[in-house]
Amino acid sequence: MTKRRRKQRHSHSFLSVIVSIIVLAGAWYFTGGTQSSLNDLVQQATNMVTPKTTTDTTTGDLAKLTYQSGKPAFIYVNHNKAKLNPQKWQTNHVVYSVLDHFNRTSTGNLAYLESRNLASDSNRVRQYVEPTGWHQKFVDGQPIINRGHLIAYSISKGINQNGQYNPADTSGDQNNPKNLFTQTAFSNQRVQTIFEQKIRDALRDGKRVIFFAKPEFRDHELMARGIHLEAISTDKSLNFNVYLYNVQPNVSFDYATGRSTIDRNMHVPDP
Repeated sequence: MTKRRRKQRHSHSFLSVIVSIIVLAGAWYFTGGTQSSLNDLVQQATNMVTPKTTTDTTTGDLAKLTYQSGKPAFIYVNHNKAKLNPQKWQTNHVVYSVLDHFNRTSTGNLAYLESRNLASDSNRVRQYVEPTGWHQKFVDGQPIINRGHLIAYSISKGINQNGQYNPADTSGDQNNPKNLFTQTAFSNQRVQTIFEQKIRDALRDGKRVIFFAKPEFRDHELMARGIHLEAISTDKSLNFNVYLYNVQPNVSFDYATGRSTIDRNMHVPDP
């Protein structure tokens, strides 16, 4: 993006804030508001043009981040730039890390992908593995947790559980304990799929992609607080680095055990 375009974008954003303040301040004036209420209106106007996602530039432990109701469902890490080296792509395979001594996928998996790894849903089978912290519950008639794949089924065609590519295997990864964690339905189906789609699109375009996925567990907890995703294509046209909170609307979790309670005050906005 050129400097001129960046200036235009920032000018438009600033102008939006000013217009919003004028509109809201007018409403404040005619209703006889106080100074404190005017300050609230200014903050409201600013929030109206604030992006849904924020950048987390810290290098600390992501698992220490605690989600606050109403905040974005994911944040950017390292200004949304992967720390993966695209020159490391040599052969098509996946490095599945061994489970830790709590049977968690806490180390993360690293995939070197290409277009032949795109899988269709026709070969899916019933999933039966129960990762740590698995306590299914239905809220408003819907399941609140999923078996979250670190390396998605749809981008792992032909990869066996040892991480090697086998052209005779037309399926993607499914019941592999080294590739699963207890993930909320919202995090899996509404957030992670956004970034998996970016990878699928890049693979369909014939690009080679390095993808790293790591559930973030706090201390000895059995349910991850979130999942860290990084991906980069060898031509660098695909490049992202994000942390997704493992949260569910209307539900609060005890991450030590994975058990949950209904909490109507837990709001998680769509990304």
